[in-house]
Amino acid sequence: MIIRPESDRDRAVIHEVTAAAFAGQPYSDQSEPLIIDRLRAADALTLSLVAAEGDEVLGHIAFSPVTITPPATGWYGLGPVSVRPDKQGQGIGSTLVREGLDKLRALGAAGCVLAGNPAFYQRFGFRNDPALVFPGCAPQYFLVLALSEARVSGTVAYHPAFFGPV
Repeated sequence: MIIRPESDRDRAVIHEVTAAAFAGQPYSDQSEPLIIDRLRAADALTLSLVAAEGDEVLGHIAFSPVTITPPATGWYGLGPVSVRPDKQGQGIGSTLVREGLDKLRALGAAGCVLAGNPAFYQRFGFRNDPALVFPGCAPQYFLVLALSEARVSGTVAYHPAFFGPV
């Protein structure tokens, strides 16, 4: 398996893999494939990586810019991350997260945030941080990973395309 940037030919498969990965999940409103499509259309996908074996896409992860008020620069949101249902539980999602975070560090990112399962994401260093809030998300599910020494506080907002048409 390799982790590589998405290509144009991957886009339809990324949509399908993401839809299948979130189908029937009680925490999902099934908008995850549309989030990726909208971020891509808005040129707001900082990183869009696929896990692949040959020409077969097994999983995908997206990172997009977030804003923090008061202003802090260099922060990104992780998500969605998805793995084909028949390939889940094999470490593909974890590999995508690790590789994506390494690439963010290489870009000089200050940090990364996400709304997700603490039991999964804490293994990568994500923690709750009351200094950063994401309105509308239960605090225990909003997680932060600082990638620099700079401490920030404030309110986080995802790119507008994350939630609907731009």
